[in-house]
Amino acid sequence: MKEIVARSVLTCPNCGYRETRLMPVDSCQFYHECSKCGVIFRPKPGDCCVFCSYGSVPCPSVQARRAQNARGG
Repeated sequence: MKEIVARSVLTCPNCGYRETRLMPVDSCQFYHECSKCGVIFRPKPGDCCVFCSYGSVPCPSVQARRAQNARGG
């Protein structure tokens, strides 16, 4: 089984600033405030959280779901 990645690099859709963040494993993060420009961004339509929309790695729940689907579960 593939290991869940706990960190993702969020890229601000406003200024392009990138920051590495630890993702919550038991919930989705619905908004994030950019450390550089201060804009608060939310997930794109159809995504569950900011990591799925703007992260280098999707959130742990999506990673787990994909791994389960890959195993045929």
